[in-house]
Amino acid sequence: MSFWEANCAVLRKVYPGLPEELLRHDAGVETRGETAASGVPTLLVNGLYVHSPRDPAREGQRLAEACLAGSLLAASGGAGAGDEPVLVLGFGLGYAVEAVSRLAPQRPLVIIEKDPGLLRLAFELRDFRELLSRPGIAFVPGGDGDGAVKVLSHFEAGVPGDGPGYVGRKRVPLVLRNRTLAGIDEQWYGAVETRVRAWATQGDVNMATLAKFGRRWMRNLARNMAAIRDLPGISGLAGLAGRDNPVPVFLAAAGPTLDSAGPLLAEIRKRCIVVAVDTSLRFFHRQGVEPDFALVVDPQFWNSRHLDCMYAPPREGGVRTRLIAESAVYPPVLRLPFGGTFLCGSLFPLGAFVEKRVDPKGLLGAGGSVATSAWDFCRTLGAREIWVAGLDLAFPGGRTHFKGALFEAKALAESDRLKPAETFALSALRGGAPFHAPSVSGGRVLTDRRLSLYASWFESSLRNSPGVRNYRLLHDGESRQGGLAIPGFENANAETLLALPERRPEIDGLLETAYCRIDAEFGEEGQTRQRRLRYEEAITDLHSGLEKIMTACKKGEKLATEALHGGGHIPPPTIAEVNRTIAESGVKEIAGFLLPPEALAAMTAPEPPTENQAALREYLETCQQTYRSLEAASAEMAALVVGAVRK
Repeated sequence: MSFWEANCAVLRKVYPGLPEELLRHDAGVETRGETAASGVPTLLVNGLYVHSPRDPAREGQRLAEACLAGSLLAASGGAGAGDEPVLVLGFGLGYAVEAVSRLAPQRPLVIIEKDPGLLRLAFELRDFRELLSRPGIAFVPGGDGDGAVKVLSHFEAGVPGDGPGYVGRKRVPLVLRNRTLAGIDEQWYGAVETRVRAWATQGDVNMATLAKFGRRWMRNLARNMAAIRDLPGISGLAGLAGRDNPVPVFLAAAGPTLDSAGPLLAEIRKRCIVVAVDTSLRFFHRQGVEPDFALVVDPQFWNSRHLDCMYAPPREGGVRTRLIAESAVYPPVLRLPFGGTFLCGSLFPLGAFVEKRVDPKGLLGAGGSVATSAWDFCRTLGAREIWVAGLDLAFPGGRTHFKGALFEAKALAESDRLKPAETFALSALRGGAPFHAPSVSGGRVLTDRRLSLYASWFESSLRNSPGVRNYRLLHDGESRQGGLAIPGFENANAETLLALPERRPEIDGLLETAYCRIDAEFGEEGQTRQRRLRYEEAITDLHSGLEKIMTACKKGEKLATEALHGGGHIPPPTIAEVNRTIAESGVKEIAGFLLPPEALAAMTAPEPPTENQAALREYLETCQQTYRSLEAASAEMAALVVGAVRK
């Protein structure tokens, strides 16, 4: 029996369909097999050794030991706790993978191989029956590598019977990279690694953001609740770009490469609906061009300072730019002298609660950056072509934003002899776990885990919107230091964009027609009266729901305290009834918004653990603390709501 037949006998049991898939492919590179000095097979690809020509097995052992020590993942969080998956980029002849399997049999193995033909060659040259028979191993051959995240999510969820290590929590994978194979297509393997890193760190980024800005979101939303009643939503703008002869849409993000688009903005505006993010609005102001829309979703005060240019004297005819805002923005933003304001659907439980009962606005995708929401707004407009400039998601040339951005101006204003502006720039470059990733030009560019998370959002969204063509505007001089490569974007030069026909009179007509229609429908007297009634009912229901949760928390805390003092001897269903009251509340997400998910996990159990006294005591202590925190959060939210309504 050949190695291929022996391996396939196992593969067909454990991975049905994989042998047939591999048989459809030949290696897409030049390969040559040799016998190493140690007597085992080794492999050359395009004339380069994939493994040591002397002792591949010993080399694989060293690589496995280094990987398991975490040294290859220092840029994305360091070594793990001992059960993290191992992401293998380039299988080769499997020596390093076998070593990892021997050293850490509890770890899941996710094997990424771009060329299915190379994986087939490995199964023809070596016996992998022992490796293939172990639990917790998965192969992702070819494609776009997106299967890596799906497999890791599968291991995160846990598989019954898989044994220790597969316990259903997100674990940052260790990375085992074959330098030769990954170097053949650095962009493909780099994109897979970037996607996985973004997936693995998304929870940390989200929790850090919530901890930092959660209370600011609450305060802003409480002060802006009346705007949900009084301002129209973006749903009225859906399909604005047209269907029979759709108008292209131009999106200006705020990366360093936006500088090159400055001289073209006036001409671009003649051809496209123009959308700016808040950060890039001052760039337009400096160029003397008004975008049609500007998006703001960030709740911070300093973010609102990007819009200071709106206080400048308006040009003849007034300001035409319409503001697209999320209801948690810093409240003064909604009073700026834009030509009009539209709200998008709230990303937070409080705003969503009021909107659902008063006036749904229309949701935009949220990938953590205003640029992600801006792109989704372009799609909502009905665009079939979206042209993007300044979407770098990286630090080309060691820069963070376009020249003259607020961040740069602030750094210059606050710099002194002992803390020059370069100190601020260095902090921005090094503060987000930086690493190098494939650039749009095919080289490498510095990015960080936060920006790579945004890139993963774009990649997924573009893949799920096949009817929209997305162009990334590149200029002369960007060939060596462009932004982060994002699959799904097509590179295009300025000449291609400027070859589009001029359509500004048509665009202005479409916009004015839509604005007049929305004003007439939204401002109709009967509609306005109904929204006011629904708003009052929503506020009443919200306050009543928060009061009920506070009452339940007081009761639950008292029961838990009495049980702890009495040695844990209470009727357990009593606590369970309190938990069910909270779980069935329509405002529980609002009350628990600031609490980490794990703080509420114990309260979701159907019944308390009554047989084990130690477990019961731990459960009661957790419930006691959670009741206190939830009651305090509910009281804080109720006070904010009452205060906002009185104002």
